Amino acid sequence: MRVANFFCIAMASLFIVATCGQASGGKIDGKAEFDIHCSGCHPDGGNAINPAKTLQKMNREANGLKGARDIVRKMRKPGPGMKSFNRKELSDAKAKAIADYIIKTFK
Repeated sequence: MRVANFFCIAMASLFIVATCGQASGGKIDGKAEFDIHCSGCHPDGGNAINPAKTLQKMNREANGLKGARDIVRKMRKPGPGMKSFNRKELSDAKAKAIADYIIKTFK
């Protein structure tokens, strides 16, 4: 009987964890992903390698990065001095979340 109760409790716990993840929509935290992948070279939206190419809107747009799609494209095929992020190490969803965070945060 105790094994059956344990099994039921374990299954209920798994169900709760699974439905909580779905309820939040599995939303990716763009800030957290930015902090992991980008903040080393772009602290506070700056640029430690090339100070003329910050993440501020004026600089992004001057360099042809007008929207999230442009930012993701730059992550995939950057110019000299920037690390490339392929889809295996940074999914499209995470890259888009980072791009949205950049646009929202660095005005």
